[in-house]
Amino acid sequence: MYIQVNLKEHSYPVRIEKHALCHLSDLIDVNRRMAIISDSQVPQQWIDIVRKQCPHSIVLRFPAGEASKSFRQYENLLKELIQAHFTRKDAIIALGGGVTGDLAGFVAATYMRGIDFYNIPTTLLAQVDSSVGGKVAIDVDAYKNIVGAFWQPKAVIIDPDVLTTLPDRQIHNGLAEALKTGLIMDPALIDLFEQEPLPIEQIILRSIQVKADVVSQDEKEAGLRKILNFGHTIGHALESDYGLNTYLHGECVAMGMLFFIEDPLLKQRVLSIYQRLDLPNVPDYDVERIMERMLHDKKNSGKTISVVKVPKAGTFRIDEMDMDSLRQVLERGPYEK
Repeated sequence: MYIQVNLKEHSYPVRIEKHALCHLSDLIDVNRRMAIISDSQVPQQWIDIVRKQCPHSIVLRFPAGEASKSFRQYENLLKELIQAHFTRKDAIIALGGGVTGDLAGFVAATYMRGIDFYNIPTTLLAQVDSSVGGKVAIDVDAYKNIVGAFWQPKAVIIDPDVLTTLPDRQIHNGLAEALKTGLIMDPALIDLFEQEPLPIEQIILRSIQVKADVVSQDEKEAGLRKILNFGHTIGHALESDYGLNTYLHGECVAMGMLFFIEDPLLKQRVLSIYQRLDLPNVPDYDVERIMERMLHDKKNSGKTISVVKVPKAGTFRIDEMDMDSLRQVLERGPYEK
């Protein structure tokens, strides 16, 4: 299955298919020089499959975890590319989860003012969301994605086979982000979360269809694309406040969504899905610390923050909320009916 992200000269295909990892030449010129960038937790079997198809490739690995989205790791990768004499004609393959895509994509966006990169996500979270759209970034201290760029991949290859090596928590982490997509734009996607067993491939497909459509209309988040931040305003603040490694990204997005689902019946339905996915409850938080985190949010205009709300399943509204209003939301908590 192919989905096209239509961005004029930056358009690219997304292939979603089992065994796609074994057929890279369908979308990639495997005879050019490639740097396969991957974190330390990506199973060697996936790296071997990619490297065997790219005879002129090198493999660059970095420690797994959000902490690697740093200036230090960014600089290390740049130095390795320089030492390997990479040029503008060469390319990068990001093979891993969202951290890998963000870090390797940012390296690609800035090395020699930009070289090609291909995204091959190996986590469900990256497959349903971050691998498509070209948002690449690193963190500064505990502030997520505060330094970055828009740099679209040349192609995205999504192979559900790679999910067989993921623990359940990582699967559920990705499903939370997919549920976000359904809540804002696709009620039928929400329905899939209530099926037994969960139709993972259909969830990936519908999520990417929505993401590709939104990105095609608004590449650089000037308007519509802001809806994809549903759950992220408070979710990012919680993720940062708890040190980025206490909770996974999708878990924090799930927490953040609860504050802005306006339909009580929909919120109860979502909570039932969370229970099925074994997602954590919203922890106790310090309102003032969360407010401080939100002040550094990229969506913060100084006096207000753009907040996405969901009145009904598959609908959205973007409100500009001042800090006092956001404080009141935090003081009420996420479980208010």
